[in-house]
Amino acid sequence: MKILHTADWHIGKKLHKTELSEDFDLFIDWLCELLEKEQVELLLISGDVFDLANPSSEARKQYYRALIKLKRFDCKIILTGGNHDSPAMLDAPKEVLRELDIHIIGGLPESMEEVVIPVFGKEGQPELLVAALPFLRDSDLRSANDGITYEDRLEATRKGIQNCFIGAADLCRKEYPGIPVVAMGHLFAAGIETSESERDIQLGNQAAFEASRFGDHFSYIALGHIHKPQRVSAAVPAFYSGSPLPLSFSERKDEKRVLLIDTQTGWEPRSINIPSFRKLLKVSGNLEELRQKLQELSEEKELESLIEVELLEEQYDAVKLYDLDELVSNFNKPGYRIVKHRATFQKQRKGASEAYETGVALQDLKPKDVFLELIANHEYEEETRQEILTAFDEIMEEINQDENL
Repeated sequence: MKILHTADWHIGKKLHKTELSEDFDLFIDWLCELLEKEQVELLLISGDVFDLANPSSEARKQYYRALIKLKRFDCKIILTGGNHDSPAMLDAPKEVLRELDIHIIGGLPESMEEVVIPVFGKEGQPELLVAALPFLRDSDLRSANDGITYEDRLEATRKGIQNCFIGAADLCRKEYPGIPVVAMGHLFAAGIETSESERDIQLGNQAAFEASRFGDHFSYIALGHIHKPQRVSAAVPAFYSGSPLPLSFSERKDEKRVLLIDTQTGWEPRSINIPSFRKLLKVSGNLEELRQKLQELSEEKELESLIEVELLEEQYDAVKLYDLDELVSNFNKPGYRIVKHRATFQKQRKGASEAYETGVALQDLKPKDVFLELIANHEYEEETRQEILTAFDEIMEEINQDENL
């Protein structure tokens, strides 16, 4: 049997106000081609189907369109909820979708039997079991009396996760002896590498789950939540497939992938890289370097490339901030768009409260004195300095006039 593992679709995600719906549609089209080419029989989606618990109507339409496309290839689909998902929203159409051989476990059901899903072979006999465990919330794991100290609560959370996986394994062993089991999970495992776009879960990620607690009954563990593809050190093959799309600039260098398991050859998955539909770029340097790097951009993708710009200067200078804003505003290169910019100065300017020695109260100083102190160390030409002071005087005059009205 061929099994494909993916996770963290985050349908409805926006990256700095940029909709990623086109990116997701292209991924689904590519995934459909892969299912057909590899003759995949089981598709696992391990949580965070949506980016928001209450997704927009457009995001929901995209979700159902994707499922319809994927089902054309006679592939069983099992989908679990993640920490971003609303269990009730995912579970609502489960009875209808089950008729299409699409199984949804949005939240942990009352009966553990419901998370164990048999996959039947061509002869009508169970060939594989899937323990489809969704994201486990605190209400699923701990009671109000589970520990007094913070460390007690962490351990109670870890123990609760362990009990769920061990309980599912025991049930599979009892009801379907000798049948291999694949587990699905959406959690934060100890020792893995994160990115900027995951949301902390289970006591701020402090209750990191040691992979040794999964036990050794499962043949493969299909994990979701961490967007960077990686292996987890467990007794059996356990992997984060990662998100199919880069969801933050910290993921711009990740090689996005899906994982394909062929049970005839074993349980070690084959990594299949997902094409890059849109480039995320970070451009940094001083003003001249930024201008040159932005001018030299040439590689174009199917979708518009998004750029994060960082100005790096030694000395704080308001004029350079203005020039940066002008550079960003006037940037116009087909196929590229700047969506974020910021400035970093090695010698950070002091705030007004730090500009004077201890014992000097700001309320005892005149505004002009404070302003002069703040710009004293800036490397302005004399003409520029005079223009700044003139502008300050004009602003103060307007303020005083307003106060006297």
